Amino acid sequence: MSTEWQVIDALEVPALAALFADDPGRVARYSVDVAGLHFDWSKTHLTADALAAFEALAKAQGLAAKREALFAGAPVNVTEGRAAEHGAERGEGSEEAVARAAQLHARMRALIEAIEAGALGPVRHILHIGIGGSALGPDLLVDALGRDDARYEVAIVSNIDGCALEEAFARFDPEATLVVVASKTFTTTETLLNATSALQWLREGGVGDPHGRVIALTAAPDRAVEWGVDETRVLPFAESVGGRYSLWSSIGFPAALALGWEAFEELLDGAGEMDRHFQLAAFHENAPVLAAFADLFYTQVKRCATRAIFAYDERLRLLPSYLQQLEMESNGKGVTASGDRVTRPTAPITWGGVGTDAQHAVFQLLHQGTHLIPVEFVAVAEPGDALDEDHHRQLLLNCFAQGAALMQGRANPAEPARDYPGNRPSATILIDVLEPRTLGALIAFYEQRVFVNAVMLGINPFDQFGVELGKEMAKAAGAGGLDFDPSTTDLIARAFAPSLGDA
Repeated sequence: MSTEWQVIDALEVPALAALFADDPGRVARYSVDVAGLHFDWSKTHLTADALAAFEALAKAQGLAAKREALFAGAPVNVTEGRAAEHGAERGEGSEEAVARAAQLHARMRALIEAIEAGALGPVRHILHIGIGGSALGPDLLVDALGRDDARYEVAIVSNIDGCALEEAFARFDPEATLVVVASKTFTTTETLLNATSALQWLREGGVGDPHGRVIALTAAPDRAVEWGVDETRVLPFAESVGGRYSLWSSIGFPAALALGWEAFEELLDGAGEMDRHFQLAAFHENAPVLAAFADLFYTQVKRCATRAIFAYDERLRLLPSYLQQLEMESNGKGVTASGDRVTRPTAPITWGGVGTDAQHAVFQLLHQGTHLIPVEFVAVAEPGDALDEDHHRQLLLNCFAQGAALMQGRANPAEPARDYPGNRPSATILIDVLEPRTLGALIAFYEQRVFVNAVMLGINPFDQFGVELGKEMAKAAGAGGLDFDPSTTDLIARAFAPSLGDA
């Protein structure tokens, strides 16, 4: 164990109330404002000693140099031998990568303008088919920003369950629908099966050339052309852009089309502003770094196995799902970047929900349960509705009060069932107004936070081999070429031969 980790493991954990009592400037000291977002980490157990210890670890792990390598386009994805150039999509990267991204963005914009001009016929509906990062990002963007003024009706379908696709079919007119197929490799089983069914739906709906209604988003354009999409309707993105980091690339096409190109550019601008903050701000004033230090305090010092995120804004209801993939697929690793087994916890389990609904579902455990769970609140100062202002006022008051209650608690020795222990940590992100720029900055903040956590732990956040084994076994099962354990064999038999269950 390194000296830096020994110091971190030995950190004292003062009560939150004591930290505030001893430091009148604590709120300012552990808060950061950038790109229309206010980050408040004062209700966590971070202290000057903790910051010093984590900064020492950051120096030992070469965080500054690895951050520079990330934006320089160096092969930071060491297991796959390539760069991670999602930052270049928003203007922060090597000159070559930024120029390539700009060229591909221009290609996407030209296709959008052609669609708007009627080159592909009447379009009222967009059926976007993808999975994982090819679906979660566009879904979040359209749901958060397109509720009032989206120019097209959009459905994002990811699940191979036919019920998901049929729901979209029931809503849309095939003769006025564009089918968008998003797959980095253009080999994803779920996506291609759904896309094939969508072509059949178009054909049965009277569309004479179903492939002519398809847009492909991929890092493997040759495969898309081989599948039947005309090259003019293939929007490539760089192989060095990972799926869960790809909404800034052509994967964001449905959002750019539905919201308008100006909104998409503002999204990129906000993310670029956060990238510059991440590169230039000192560690103790750097939002992604400060957040990662708090994450590490709870996973490493307090051994917290989960972290909860609650969006106190209906427009951000998909944020917890988006972050589940970003954080757990990136940092849910059991080996270091050099291939050694890790000796410490890596990513916590990310989960969450929407306030105030979650208060009546899971907050009992947060306040009085036996698990210590760091909580993150995300709220928006300006309301997104035109109803009585008391709706939004009550929403925000509930958000802020939950953080206060988690920290303060309320002792009740006479009636233990009503005792709230308090001293439970939370962080709050308050967004001025939810718009493309601030949403872009928020998502980029989470991306860079993931990167800092990975560097500090010595793991690679840019591969995802853990998702492959089950998919490979499913394919083998379909081909009948794999012997399973008795339980799995029995389940397959029961599912595909129902009479067996009646025997």
